[in-house]
Amino acid sequence: MKRWITLAAGVVLVLVGAVWVLQGIGVITGSFMTGQKLWFLIGLAAFLVGVVLIAANFTRRKPTS
Repeated sequence: MKRWITLAAGVVLVLVGAVWVLQGIGVITGSFMTGQKLWFLIGLAAFLVGVVLIAANFTRRKPTS
C-alpha cells in the first residue's frame, strides 16, 4: 500500500475515533451514540488503530531502488 494511503486512513480513523469517543462519553450530544459505552469502545479502537497506522507510516523505511 502506498504511504499516503496509509497516512490518510490513519488520520481519518483518528478523527472519526475521537468523535465517537466524545459522543460515547457524552461530550458531543444530539446523536443516538451519545452516552453509549459501546460507541466509546468502538471509537477508542478506531482511534488506536489510526495512531498505529500513522506511527507505522513514519517509522517505515523507504525501499531502496
